[in-house]
Amino acid sequence: MFDQRFVRNFSIIAHIDHGKSTLADQLLLKSGTIDQRDYREQLLDDLDVERERGITVKARAVALSYSHHGQAYELNLIDTPGHVDFHYEVSRSLAACEGALLLVDAFQGVQAQTVANAYAAINGNLEIIPVINKIDLPVTRIPEVMEEIESVVGLPTDDCLKVSAKAGLGIDTVFQAIIDRIPAPSGKPDAPLACLVFDSKYDHYRGVITYIRVVEGVVRKGQKIYFMKAGSSHEILEIGQFKPDMVPTDELGPGQVGYIITGIKVLGNVHVGDTVTDFHKRCSVPLPGYEVPQQMVFCGMYPLDATDFEKLRDELARMVLNDASFSFAPDTSDALGFGFRCGFLGMLHMEIIQQRLEKEADVDLIQTAPNVTYQVLVRGGGEVQIDNPHQVPDSGSIEEFREPIARVNFILPTERIGPIMQLCSDRRGVYITTEYLGQNRAQLFYDLPLAEIVFDLYDKLKSITQGYGTMNYDITGYRAADLVKMDILVKGEKVDALASIVHRSQAERRGRALVRRLKEQISRHQFEIPIQAAIGARVIARETISAMRKDVTAKCYGGDISRKRKLLEKQKEGKKRMKQFGAVEIPQKAFLAVLDTGSDD
Repeated sequence: MFDQRFVRNFSIIAHIDHGKSTLADQLLLKSGTIDQRDYREQLLDDLDVERERGITVKARAVALSYSHHGQAYELNLIDTPGHVDFHYEVSRSLAACEGALLLVDAFQGVQAQTVANAYAAINGNLEIIPVINKIDLPVTRIPEVMEEIESVVGLPTDDCLKVSAKAGLGIDTVFQAIIDRIPAPSGKPDAPLACLVFDSKYDHYRGVITYIRVVEGVVRKGQKIYFMKAGSSHEILEIGQFKPDMVPTDELGPGQVGYIITGIKVLGNVHVGDTVTDFHKRCSVPLPGYEVPQQMVFCGMYPLDATDFEKLRDELARMVLNDASFSFAPDTSDALGFGFRCGFLGMLHMEIIQQRLEKEADVDLIQTAPNVTYQVLVRGGGEVQIDNPHQVPDSGSIEEFREPIARVNFILPTERIGPIMQLCSDRRGVYITTEYLGQNRAQLFYDLPLAEIVFDLYDKLKSITQGYGTMNYDITGYRAADLVKMDILVKGEKVDALASIVHRSQAERRGRALVRRLKEQISRHQFEIPIQAAIGARVIARETISAMRKDVTAKCYGGDISRKRKLLEKQKEGKKRMKQFGAVEIPQKAFLAVLDTGSDD
């Protein structure tokens, strides 16, 4: 008989690389959910890209059975990502839990994402258990780290657990704390059914698999259910839990986490954050879903082969189902043909989606340079949202050009504050405040334009601080700035896919650097190719790719000079015609040259 008093739902939250996936693996092993022979590192990371990069991208749910004083407990663990781009995945996972393990590295201490995820859990009224991981490292700073947890996150040091996920030390105390400190889920088994959809994925054979957390009532196999947001009804063909593979059961009660399969083939019918209820006895109000994530980085994705357009659309629709923070819309480009304009939460998110499309779906893509969303106030009233440089209206009709601003929180060694402040001021940052976390670590706050953050600020921060600096950011709003659209002309023709929006003070430097890089990327043709960067009608930078010269007189040895002249004249005519009608082939690398701001100087 199911009793929800013996159910616990919890998440593991931490900064990237603090050992979430390793701890999840140990919990699976120690609870007997998996055998030693099935054990492998990053067990819950089932995407190829996660295993390659050693990071978690998707939140994963798994039900553990643990026996405590002779009583069997069901512990539902939701493993979450740690990178700032996947903060939305974390917020969704936390909504399905009552508690969270806040994991902190015994040497690195509290980092930017630790703070961000801890506040997300506090705002969700979750019970937080601080866990110091990697205590078996040769060098640790456990007393200082405990102080940081108390001063920055506000959790008492007495509550800290000390474990080593890799060596398997202290794992039993984690189980003990989950059972003792995290409350059992509330919810009545006899109330009308209400389940929260917290994820979904597409299976080619069985249709959409919907991940649910039961909040009220009981859901059973064969029951007719109703999706409140989509307004569609279906019969449950299979219901089950993740242990960690899918194991069918007959029913799920309040607080339990699992999956349902209804044979849905239409991808638009399942929405993350939707409420599932009984078709005949519906709940009166839907559960509070999730905020719609704000995509801030956009880029164009075009199939290399035009015949792959339909395939790309189907794959993007499946990707949206599995990742609600990603969006796409059809788009066309003069240079690249038909494709899609895709929205992402950040640059890593964009790279991951591109990698998944190329590897899992086997689609060859051309990707244009990403840019952030801008707002333009047009003369005569009216505001336009711009996520593509060629949507920018004529400069004469622009009243005000606004860019998104983010509040950035850096956590770094105190001796590196100067270089980071210099880096931020070079990128038009506005200093807010500095807080000291201990003798040699500080928290620095800046307001920076998002466009200056997304491309390479994280890499620059890592190199300046030798890997010890971390950052987290939140979009705070839009601010007016002196922005201009920079066009790139190749052989006198504007290439819309290479256009970008830049600050006027940096336009000339960026333009010169970009045409220089394009000159390296575009191969020589039989005719001369001028590459220009222009703002409106004013050209601000130019490079010329000289023509390749074929030696047409090679076959003439000795003899009359007029024969050679005739051949050279003929070649000259051909080149003239080619210059007029010849097409320039622009390789994929050239579209990514816009990104490389590192060598602007």
